[in-house]
Amino acid sequence: MEVKVSMSYLDDEKYSVKNASDNELIIDMYAKEKKKNLSPMELLLSAITTCAAVEVVSMIKKRKRDFNDIKAESTGVRADSHPMYYKQINVMYEIYSSDLKDNEAERFISLALTKYCSVGSSIRKDTKVNHSFKIIRD
Repeated sequence: MEVKVSMSYLDDEKYSVKNASDNELIIDMYAKEKKKNLSPMELLLSAITTCAAVEVVSMIKKRKRDFNDIKAESTGVRADSHPMYYKQINVMYEIYSSDLKDNEAERFISLALTKYCSVGSSIRKDTKVNHSFKIIRD
């Protein structure tokens, strides 16, 4: 399966990317005070977080557990020198469910990040990916 995107230069620190469906995303590498869009590394962190969330939700629903919402916060620790890859990624999910058990959430998240999420499988092997969760009972 081939995935294709097209990139266009907007300025030295800002680019446009379009996918095959012509959806556009603006990416910038501006300093914090000038930033209006996500950077490539923020997109990578977002991608692993979201990719795994899709799998977690799917597993919860397949097990016929109550599911109302999922939220996450992720952080990444980058290497100090180039290439400034992620040395560590930490993902914390909040899952809104009345009957999901802790051991199920742990298993689903672990499987999502290590086995089913294609973004997670594309991350460097020496990057430590940690996860945690909190179940919010409705």
